[in-house]
This record gives sequence, C-alpha cells and structure tokens, in this order.
Amino acid sequence: MLGTVLLLLALAKPACLSPASAASRRAEALKRLLEVFGMEDPPPSPAHFKQPPQYMVDLFNTVANADGVTKNPGILEGNTVRSFLDKTHGEKMRFLFILSSVAKNEKILTAELHLFRLWPRATDGPKRHHFCQVSVYQVLEKSEPDAPGGKKLLAARLVSLQGSGWEVFAITQAVRDWTEDESSNQGLLVTVQGPGGSPLDPPPLQFASSRDHHESKKPMLVLFTDDGRRGASLPVASFPGGSHAPWHGSLGATLTGPRSTRSLDRLQPCQRHPLSVDFEEIGWSGWIISPRGYNAYHCKGSCPFPLGENMRPTNHATVQSIINALKLSEGVSSPCCVPDKLYSINLLYFDDDENVVLKQYDDMVAGSCGCH
Repeated sequence: MLGTVLLLLALAKPACLSPASAASRRAEALKRLLEVFGMEDPPPSPAHFKQPPQYMVDLFNTVANADGVTKNPGILEGNTVRSFLDKTHGEKMRFLFILSSVAKNEKILTAELHLFRLWPRATDGPKRHHFCQVSVYQVLEKSEPDAPGGKKLLAARLVSLQGSGWEVFAITQAVRDWTEDESSNQGLLVTVQGPGGSPLDPPPLQFASSRDHHESKKPMLVLFTDDGRRGASLPVASFPGGSHAPWHGSLGATLTGPRSTRSLDRLQPCQRHPLSVDFEEIGWSGWIISPRGYNAYHCKGSCPFPLGENMRPTNHATVQSIINALKLSEGVSSPCCVPDKLYSINLLYFDDDENVVLKQYDDMVAGSCGCH
C-alpha cells in the first residue's frame, strides 16, 4: 500500500520541475501504477463503442460499490473473471472462443458456456414435447466432428421449451485442455434432441448466434481464474456497509499543499485522509469500464506519547512510544501513522483483445489508520 501511495504522489506535477522532467516523472509513475494492476502496457481503447456483456456489468455491481471497492468478499471464485464472445460468425450450434489473453500463470477454476435460449418457434398441431435434451461437445476433429472420436461430451441436460433466457453449461476441463495446448482448441458443438436422445427435425429449440442476434444475446464463454496475486500484509475486508466511499478532489490534490500546511498536518493526530484516483485524469477511461476512479485514502498525522486507544496502536508501537518519550535509547523514533486495514477494489475493463475482464486487486484502499 505504501508503494502505491508513493506512485500516486509521483503523478502530481510539482511546479519546481521542468515540463520535460514532469512528463518523464509522470510517465514513469503511470508505468509503475500499471504494474500494480498487473499490466506492462495499458490496453488500447476499443476502436468502436462496445457495450460490455450485461452479465459482467451485473457481476461487477454485485461484488463492488460504485467506486469499485469490494462490498461482498468471497463471492468471486479466484480474483479474475474473463468473458469471451464467439468468433465463428457463421455456423449455428458451433462456437469458437479465442483464449490467447489468458496468462500462463492463471489457474482455471471454472469455465461456463452461456447460451441465450430463444423463444420456441410456433408449430402446427399439438406440442409433443415440453423439454428437449441439449448436449455440449468439445470438438476434437475440426473437419469431422460427427465422426467416431471427433467429439467429446462435456455437458447434457433437459431444457424447457417454454420461454427464453440464458442457459449455462460447465465446460471447465475442455478450457483447461485448450489453455495447456492452444492448438487443441477446435471449438464446441451443441446439439438439440428429444428427451430420450431421439433426433428432432427441425429442432424446436434454438440459441442466439453471434451473427444474427443482438450483442446482448451473443454466445459467451466465462472463465473464473486466479493469477496468484494476493495481498500479504493486512486483512482485506469489505467497505463498511458496502457504502459509496466519499469522493474528494482528484489525483494527488490532497498531497501537494504548501509546506506550512504539511507541517501543520504533522501536529494533527493520526487519521485517514482522502486520496482520489481519477482514471479519466490519468488517461485510462477509454479501456476501464468501471469504476471511473476510486478513493485510495492515505494515513497522516502524529503518534504522540501517550498513545490512546483511538490511535489503534500495536503493543510494539506503545513500547516504542514509551522508549522514545523517555529517551531510553538513541535513534528510536516515534511510531508511524500507517494503514492498519486494507480493502480490495475491482476493475471492469477491456483487455488487449477487447474482451471484458473483471479483476479484483487486494490492498488498494486504506480502510483505517493506526500508530505502528
């Protein structure tokens, strides 16, 4: 967290630096901030306006408040959710998802195929079935999926012929195979049969395709993964009550006041102060969908002797404060005002391939401050 705060400080533009030096410092700070978010370069903004899948937007709103701060820890399996749209643009009931953006260090926890079930066609005469059997196969032979050994059954179940809506099928093992050997990804095949597996012609059930239907109904693959990035210093919790963190000023604005003001701050007791990060201000609003920014907060103030309970001191800080006050040992300073609780935040963004990703980052918001 301290490293993040220092990076945010570097993004401010002190008047004492030349324009060239300020630009260089800002570029270096932005590069370091990208590293905090696990990226080497910022993803390009989509060439044309793209509506993110509603599923991903709803998931973000479930796990995070308007500032992206986690309000329901433990909902996500892992720390990353990736969505991929079908790339076949043609054959119905055949689907292909390109997974090149999945990092080698990401562990695939769960993979789901999301298909939008269309309203059934009107048919003449009485309906003979209320359900049909939908089967999802991993294609092993691209040219002959129906040949013996050309496909492998991944999931099958009865689906109602009434109404419309999303159907979700677990296909985790197939996706793990694809990420281990990219050339093995020959796509998926979906079949519709009668309840006993009997052929139906024409099939009474259809799913929305990537070519013929609205963006919001396109076939989608959703991966829940974990990249192993975890905070190790302080407990991660939800923002108190899941409330919207206050928004004060812009990036670095609270940290660049006159020296006299900063000196006065040191006389104030240790407490939490705003530190707002505005993604539009730093040029990231083109690829970040939500939030528009967040309040990281920072801790400042003095930890004077004697330390009261309101300073939330550790036992070590209390002893250090006593030793410092009594001058019992040379070179012992007073305790420091630092975060003693940290919250995670969530970003919903477009990656390099314009897929929508939801990622959770630990230790990004100072939840409270104490003398340590």
